[in-house]
Amino acid sequence: MTTITGGGSSAVGASTLSACERFRGTDPLVTGVPRRALAADLGFPDTAAGIPEARWMRAMTFERLVRDEAFAAQVTTTTVGGLGLDRPDEVAVVDAHCSQAETVRLLEEARDRARSDGADGGPLATLIYQPEVPFPGVTAPDATPIKPDFLIVTARTDDDGAWVVMGDAKDYERVRSRIDDGRLLKGYLQVALGAEALDRWALRPDGLEVHRFGVLAVPRNAYLQPTAVLEDLRDHRTEVRWFLDQRLAAAANPTPVPTEHLVATFDPASCATCSLFAYCRNELRTSDDDASLRIELGLAPEDDGPTASAVLRATREGVAQLTGQGRVDAVGLPGTVNVVVAKSDAATLGLHGIAQQRMTPDGPTPWETRVFDDPQSDATRRTVMALLGEALDAASAEAEGAVHVVVPDQQTADVLATVADALAGVELSRLRWERDLEQGREALTFDGEPARIPQPLGAVARVAVSFFLEDDRARALTLRSPVADLRAVLARHVVAGGPAVDSLRLDYLATWATATEPLDHRAVADHVEALVSTPGARLTNVRSDEIHHALSGTRGRSGRPADPERYAALVIDELAYKQAVVDDVVAHLGTLPTSRAREMYEGIESSAQAVWRRRVELHSSDLVRFGRTAPFWRNALVPIIEADSSCREQLTAVSHPQQADEMAADPSHKYLTRATVTSLDPLVVDVESRRFGRASGDEAVRAVLLHTNGTPAIENAVSIKHQGGSFKIDGFSIGPLHPHDDGTRPVEVGAPSRMVWEPEVPPALSVGDAVVLADFGWFAKTKGNRYFSVPRPPVDKTLAPKDDCQPGSYADDPESHGFCCRPHEIGEAEYSDILAERRENDELNPQAWPPVRDLDAFEVPPDGLPRGDATTSPPETPPADLTINDLE
Repeated sequence: MTTITGGGSSAVGASTLSACERFRGTDPLVTGVPRRALAADLGFPDTAAGIPEARWMRAMTFERLVRDEAFAAQVTTTTVGGLGLDRPDEVAVVDAHCSQAETVRLLEEARDRARSDGADGGPLATLIYQPEVPFPGVTAPDATPIKPDFLIVTARTDDDGAWVVMGDAKDYERVRSRIDDGRLLKGYLQVALGAEALDRWALRPDGLEVHRFGVLAVPRNAYLQPTAVLEDLRDHRTEVRWFLDQRLAAAANPTPVPTEHLVATFDPASCATCSLFAYCRNELRTSDDDASLRIELGLAPEDDGPTASAVLRATREGVAQLTGQGRVDAVGLPGTVNVVVAKSDAATLGLHGIAQQRMTPDGPTPWETRVFDDPQSDATRRTVMALLGEALDAASAEAEGAVHVVVPDQQTADVLATVADALAGVELSRLRWERDLEQGREALTFDGEPARIPQPLGAVARVAVSFFLEDDRARALTLRSPVADLRAVLARHVVAGGPAVDSLRLDYLATWATATEPLDHRAVADHVEALVSTPGARLTNVRSDEIHHALSGTRGRSGRPADPERYAALVIDELAYKQAVVDDVVAHLGTLPTSRAREMYEGIESSAQAVWRRRVELHSSDLVRFGRTAPFWRNALVPIIEADSSCREQLTAVSHPQQADEMAADPSHKYLTRATVTSLDPLVVDVESRRFGRASGDEAVRAVLLHTNGTPAIENAVSIKHQGGSFKIDGFSIGPLHPHDDGTRPVEVGAPSRMVWEPEVPPALSVGDAVVLADFGWFAKTKGNRYFSVPRPPVDKTLAPKDDCQPGSYADDPESHGFCCRPHEIGEAEYSDILAERRENDELNPQAWPPVRDLDAFEVPPDGLPRGDATTSPPETPPADLTINDLE
């Protein structure tokens, strides 16, 4: 029987789920059965962790590009230079064919090659792809090995030996120009396990040492062209060794299967990647124990806060619970644009189609749908931004204040922002190359390759690009809402039954919000999981495969050619489902009451968008990607982010009864408290927080009434005045709190503090009312008790045109307007001259050593280099024993 080790991906699974006894006890190294096969044998097959064919083809396409001689040399030299080693004269690229014997032979040849000198006296480096190494600590001859994607051998600088640098190819998507750190961590754990295996291998040739650094080859652009990213593996290898020891110890004492005797540590959010997820969940579903229900919902045993209580009530009663907050969003108002997209799994920035709808004073326009025959082309991305730019222009003409793009989930927003980021990079590159041509210089990429100059970014498309970059730069400002996440908006008002992770799907949450009769949360979850369509950008595996087959055809003797008509019909059907969900949610939100706080939220966004509009009009820093903001700009954002965070918390406390109650119940929050009215004349309240009302000196703490029995006081405000630095509100009850002792109430440890409250504006209260009070000093330092103020965060005006800047201001007075309205065209021309000077001084690639990293990673590939396109060949079926974790 084959000893199943799990290969390199076992490190990822162990890192994520090792706290679970059942996960450890069903280790294939212990049971001899893969977990996916075990799940099927138990009657609960793993249907969620499979790999879409388009995603598999993308991974295979990227691996082939890493092996291509053009990129293999780049990956190798970038790795060697990043490690501070000597520059190789040549790079050999060889294939080990997943053979341990061939791997040993090639390692010996690579070691000898590294010890010899090239034509220019430098070392010779080698990239070996498809090597195979025994799993560390497992001596069984039939044990499944570790198969790293590649390794690099290069000369040491301190002796005659050679370094081996372990590597892996990961086709991670860049979101907003960067790769998520969590994904990189998973990749480096796999690299670390490969390094540990090679280090322990008895057949590793003498003179070869495993370097403490590892490398991931990841895409640098939408065309899957790879670049190398280095990481110190010492901490990762320590973690891997711990997991290895744990697994080998368990393998020495195998346990029987099935798994009832093993206790599962279940978390509905993190356990979803485990092949036994459905089996464990069914155990909880079939239990009548109340504790099992809380575990199924992902609630801690001791969690009895307002949100947890609402989840339990919704689950048991089958009715969604309202949070009590009035609407503060702009969804459905004139000036909003609803957008849904179908994301391609075959391309990092690929879009199968898009649909948009604009909200006007006369109601919504019909949905406009576009299907793209070439999902990952630059032309597709430009078309998307042109369509959205036209809609934003029209929305701006109809909106009284800010404009908003409304998307069904955060992934849709990320896709659009990443497309905008890529096109901004293309346009900035074009501006520099135009300057090169004006000066008689050859247009070259950052790496010194001949550049193909792209088409200019159209004026309408630039509006959308700059809009999504504005959202990108403002993502740390939680009160900004250029792009509104419809799921998050609905979640402000509705608490659904079932695990919170299920409510991350808009259609699940919408089902609860719009239900007219009680629901079974398990039935709803199973129904939503079985749907072939999704409300967000990502596709289900079934729909992804259907669309990819229609686009690329299928393999085999019975294979079918591509079917453009079926492809278009499938994409339109997918977009139609997304549109229907958005329509339902927008209509439901229209039935909810609007909060008086909405005008404060909109006031913050309108002030910020006034600056954005000046940027677009004058082409001044409107195409700045967040990753390219200057250090002084980021430093200037720190106090703005702090003020934004403080204002967000205060506005939430003022307008959201459930969240305010949550904060008031939190012992660490000293500015809010729950209280109960015990007397009206005088007005006496029992304050639950022992910290609240304790003031230094003789001055009494002034309390402001925020909520009464779940009703926000803001809804009864007399007026809200928008001032430069704050929102001034009339109508709140504000006054000092004094200790009260009528001699009839015994002092008990932990009992509420009885206080007399003397507000200037008398509130309408009754004995027994539950209220939430706030310390007035948390909001403002003013002395009077009539007006209530909420400080508003400042607007980010760094490198932004001033109110009086005009199109010719910079040209007329460059010295005075150098830091406000200097156009991109001038700034990029100056930067082009700087790059040309550095290149002439041999300070840029390919002359520079070590290679200089291009932190911009623009989307313009050099001429002549291969590009990855996973749709050009019919798909291959992914191996049944692999999951998405094996790729990521």
